[in-house]
Amino acid sequence: MKKLLLILSILLIFTSCVQEVIEPTPPTTQSIFDVKESVVVDGQNIEFKLPSAGLYTLTLIDKETNQVISRERFNGTIGENTKKIYTNSIQSRYLYLLLEDVTKKEIGRTTIITK
Repeated sequence: MKKLLLILSILLIFTSCVQEVIEPTPPTTQSIFDVKESVVVDGQNIEFKLPSAGLYTLTLIDKETNQVISRERFNGTIGENTKKIYTNSIQSRYLYLLLEDVTKKEIGRTTIITK
């Protein structure tokens, strides 16, 4: 009986010392258009989802004057897409970021604040 308790105690010690392997979870990315407002810095990546592959346009618009600051046309892929946003030469602090498809249909709109 004492031997059995000793063996069980040793097994319990060994099993409690085994390191549990925890799988890392991949970082989740949130679409910039899922939030009402975002703070961005120069050269930051922005993520967004597209409903289909094709030609899209990202437009930065001054929130106060409604003037177009920049416009980029790009070929997007269905699902997750990533673009860099450059803000060093932009003097406005509050901007609209607008995503449109080739037919000018609005896919997403949000406010960005430059730092």
